[in-house]
Amino acid sequence: MGWTADGLPMGHDVGPAAVVGEPIMRRAQWESGLCSCFGKNDEFASSDFEVCLLGTLAPCVLYGSNAERIGTAPGSFANHCLPYTGLFLIGQSFFGWNCMAPWFSYPSRTALRQRFNLEGNCEAATRSCGCYGGFVEDEERREQCESTCDFATHIVCHPCALCQEGREIRRRLPHPGFSAKPVRFMMAPGDQTMGR
Repeated sequence: MGWTADGLPMGHDVGPAAVVGEPIMRRAQWESGLCSCFGKNDEFASSDFEVCLLGTLAPCVLYGSNAERIGTAPGSFANHCLPYTGLFLIGQSFFGWNCMAPWFSYPSRTALRQRFNLEGNCEAATRSCGCYGGFVEDEERREQCESTCDFATHIVCHPCALCQEGREIRRRLPHPGFSAKPVRFMMAPGDQTMGR
């Protein structure tokens, strides 16, 4: 195993899909933490606090919005929001807490993490403690571990997980209802008089 000029470890797998000397791709970190509800304002002047309120008061709406924006089929808000709402109501009615909906919603976290090549919880824990787990070398094993961690995150901290995903989507994907171009306003001229 060697190192690149940038100080990154070089791949040491010499299988048919690997290229000798190819650097191991680092995963990006999340823009905000799991419990960062009081973060910064984004470019649409809507605060992270609003996402936090939506995730707390109407998690079905936030989940439906998140799933629609990272999905490939536009207009699928109702296809995500309605089943989530049903599972939410079943969990609240029979068990007293939202224990059913996280089983349905955790794949959106996995899809978001994969789409933007984000660091998973297991990988973040490995990085922060300074140890190097063997699962990092095996892509399939690492993905299974990260998917399990995504599920555990949704079970243990479901509203926080939905809010973190919502903040991440707001920062990485432009909202379909907003134009990326600046809007220009024209003002009518004031009263004019002719001089003598």
